[in-house]
Amino acid sequence: MSLTDKAITQIRQLIASGVLPPGAKLPPEPELAAQLGLSRNLAREAVKALSVARVLEIRRGDGTYVTSLQPSLLLEGLGGAVELLQGDPGAVLDLMEVRRLLEPAATALAVVRLSDENLAEVKRHLDAMREARDDVERLNAHDVAFHRAIADVTGNETLITLLEGISGRTLRARIWRGLVDTRAAARTLAEHEAIYAALAARDAVLGHAAALVHVNSTEQWLREHLEATEALPVAGTPE
Repeated sequence: MSLTDKAITQIRQLIASGVLPPGAKLPPEPELAAQLGLSRNLAREAVKALSVARVLEIRRGDGTYVTSLQPSLLLEGLGGAVELLQGDPGAVLDLMEVRRLLEPAATALAVVRLSDENLAEVKRHLDAMREARDDVERLNAHDVAFHRAIADVTGNETLITLLEGISGRTLRARIWRGLVDTRAAARTLAEHEAIYAALAARDAVLGHAAALVHVNSTEQWLREHLEATEALPVAGTPE
């Protein structure tokens, strides 16, 4: 570990141990450096790194504070990382595989916790998708909102943030554009209809199955599309 990494670890330990709980103000830089046995430069670099990671918040003229440490805050960088991976076909398929593992489980959990108001919100976005079937931008926006509305029902902030992070808007837009071009949009809309029907029936097993079929179908289409347009190596063949 570099000296800066060690300094970052020391501050994280203060936070993890409860010495610096969420919302706490850090000591002034000279005091923090002395407390940790660091130079002021190292303490400053560690604070900067942790502020980028949203663990700390630097408030000009006020001081440095520990953030809320909520999953939505700490994991928000995941979406940016996913966007950077869009050009790597293998990484894109890895992301789809993770989505295939998480989204059906989230859908099944949502069924258990679903209210009538939640169901109405999901239906609103489904109706908007039907109306926008030839408009890729609107389709994409309501597709994102449809799945976000389902994830929100779980009340699990970590799960919500992970799903939102791995299902990047750029990737979804790319998929919808391709589906519209190949006239496969109707099939995918039908898969969203099936997910909604499972939610409306309050059937967790059916919800899991419908979401799995949808993600698997999208993943298969994406794999074939990438193989055709980006020379993605086919499984079992040498690269």
